[in-house]
Amino acid sequence: MPERRETNGAAAVPSNSGKLIAALDIGTAKICCFIAEDDGEGVLRVLGVGHKVSRGLKNGSVVDMDAAEAAIREAVHAAETMAGETIRSVAINLSAGKPFSQRFSVDVRLGGHEVGESDIKQVLDEGVRMPVPDDRATVHLRAVNYSIDGTAGIRDPRGLYGDQLGVLMHQVTVARGAVRNLTACVGRCHLEIEDLVLSSYASGRSVLVDDETTLGAVCIDLGAGATAIGAFSQGELVFADSVPVGGAHITNDIAYCLSTAPAEAERLKTLHGSAIAGSTDDRQMIDVPEVGESADVGPNHISRARLIEIIRPRVEETFELARDRIAAAGLDELSGRRIVLTGGGSQLSGIREVAAHILDCPVRLGKPQPIRGLAASTSGPAFATCAGLLSHVADREARPVARRHTSARDKVTGFVRIGQWLRENF
Repeated sequence: MPERRETNGAAAVPSNSGKLIAALDIGTAKICCFIAEDDGEGVLRVLGVGHKVSRGLKNGSVVDMDAAEAAIREAVHAAETMAGETIRSVAINLSAGKPFSQRFSVDVRLGGHEVGESDIKQVLDEGVRMPVPDDRATVHLRAVNYSIDGTAGIRDPRGLYGDQLGVLMHQVTVARGAVRNLTACVGRCHLEIEDLVLSSYASGRSVLVDDETTLGAVCIDLGAGATAIGAFSQGELVFADSVPVGGAHITNDIAYCLSTAPAEAERLKTLHGSAIAGSTDDRQMIDVPEVGESADVGPNHISRARLIEIIRPRVEETFELARDRIAAAGLDELSGRRIVLTGGGSQLSGIREVAAHILDCPVRLGKPQPIRGLAASTSGPAFATCAGLLSHVADREARPVARRHTSARDKVTGFVRIGQWLRENF
């Protein structure tokens, strides 16, 4: 297990005095760390990247604390070595914990006077005080828009007059244990957690363009252990969910059906796999080594068509589950405008066509928006969450006006700061 270098204060800062920020994507298949320099205006330059095979996690949840800690240390150490810096804090993602998304409205009386800062603070405080079950924790609480005397869709009500000020808020809660296990694991690596961000939000802000987040789109991040769903409208996340099926389930199906090792199953999926059949698949033969057979025993031979027969049902199940979750949330109209696929699983051949058929709407494949210094090998869909974490932190740091209110205001202009959350909940 690599030892992390320690400093006697804040993280070392590059020579050009930019702020150092770090993102840590903790996934079922891989753990990735990006270290970047922020010029203070949201412009990023990646200094170091580290990614290692994930251990100790299942469907995004920590199941082996020691193994997960070791994998996180290795990824962070690799990024620190490349950057030539030591980090003390990171923004991390969360895809586990059975996220539950809800929107609710709260109102306060204005008495006909002009809306000021104190009125906004009062209505947001009312939203923050909404009760949460004891076994759940709030990880996202944000004002979507405001209303004045029933006129909704107002982004900034300051300076307007009315008798009643309302706010529509979006809240996502998760199982408290999932958050506590993840934060404890990162803490054992001597890292402070600067932000805890939903994977669906991080991926969405990385791959969606401004027009999509404004007009309405759904980002589906196909991870290894889970598929994260994030719906955006008017520039805000309005729905978040997660389906406990991902690329690792396809790999396991291949390994089981063909009696081959998981590593071989992953290779078959990557090199020969597809979600749709072609006219020549019956004639294209693939070698499949069987589990336990000695090297002198030749591999089995299967057609590519047989491999696709194994892959296709699981892909269809994933999108059917996602479709049902979106429909249950009443977002049929929103998702019908645009679906954007990202994550490592989106690189499977033919997956866009299957998604378009099942979801019955336009689908495109999304990759992270370019970041300076990020190599092509780490700028694909599999790294969308980590890139989105960086963008989230940089955007928050570039807008200090959003944090000029009290702590209650801070909670709803961004994500719940994890240090404050831990103090309040544990």
